[in-house]
Order: sequence, then structure tokens, then C-alpha cells
Amino acid sequence: MFVELMPLLAGRTVLITVAREEENVVRVNFIPRKMKEDENPALTTPLSYTGGPEELDAELGKHLASYVECHIQLGSTLAQAKSEMEAAATAAQEEARKKASERSKKPAEKPVISTGSAPVGPAPALPAATMTLFESSQAPASGALSPEQVRSIMATLYPDIATASITGPEAVGDKLRYNFVRAIGAKG
Repeated sequence: MFVELMPLLAGRTVLITVAREEENVVRVNFIPRKMKEDENPALTTPLSYTGGPEELDAELGKHLASYVECHIQLGSTLAQAKSEMEAAATAAQEEARKKASERSKKPAEKPVISTGSAPVGPAPALPAATMTLFESSQAPASGALSPEQVRSIMATLYPDIATASITGPEAVGDKLRYNFVRAIGAKG
């Protein structure tokens, strides 16, 4: 019995309890202790075997060997999965850093605006993921968004302006101001 238990004892403490259940029935429990606080609870699953003394003498060694083998395989599988997840997370973070540095290296393109209020030619199409007003590392440079692009961004926060018409520009000091005028209608 202890020969089969030795591989498990190499890495952790195992509590063994023996109790008499009935006249000719004995229960043996093998309870592995936790090695670390954040250890997977599956590695502390106990083995409980109940039987007569002759049955325990004949069969317990085989069952214990199988239990220890499964326990060691589980520990190995969990360690491998953890290292693969850490490697994937590191790769994803590295790729995100590369993309962020590539974005920061590209100069922001500003639309050419004539003396009128509309941009000349179509406004540059920006992917929805990079169109944000609050993250300066991803936001286009000041003035790079057309009023329509601003409306589509703001519509996620204020759904009423998704169908609003745009008026302006109106000169306010040294800035141009555009207004979103909500379309008022009746339902039904």
C-alpha cells in the first residue's frame, strides 16, 4: 500500500484514516492536503474505500495505485493548461502593444474643409473600434471627425441623436459649433 502511495507523498501530505464500520467492514480514507491556497480543489479529492479486511488486503493496493496515477496526471494537466493560458495571455498582450504602437505612429488624417460647412470629398472611414471620444491613445486628433462620425459615436450613449439632423456650423468664438436636432414624431 505505501509503495503505491509514495509518488503522491513526494509532493504533498496525505492524511490516512481507518475506521471500523461494522463487525467485518473497515473504511480507509486517503485525504491529500492542499499545498497552496490557490490550488485547484480537484487535487485534494479524497479516496475512500470500504470492505472486509481480506478484500482490503487484496484490492486496496490496485485502487490506490490507480488513484495516485490519476492524481498525478490531473496535476500535470492543470499545470500544462495554466502555462498555456499564461503564454496565450502574454502573446495577446504583446500583440495589443504592437497594435497600439502602430496606431500611435500613424499620423491622424484631417479632412480638408472648404469655406463652406461640409468637408470636401468623403470623410475618411474610421473603424468603429477606434472611434472613441474618451481614450486619447485611440481617438483621432482634434477636428479629424466629421459631424456624422461624431453623431454615430454619440448615438451609443444618446440613442435619440441616431436619427437627428445636423445643423451648422455656427461660429462661436474661434470654434465651429454643430447642433443635433432630434426628429420629433409620433409612434404608431
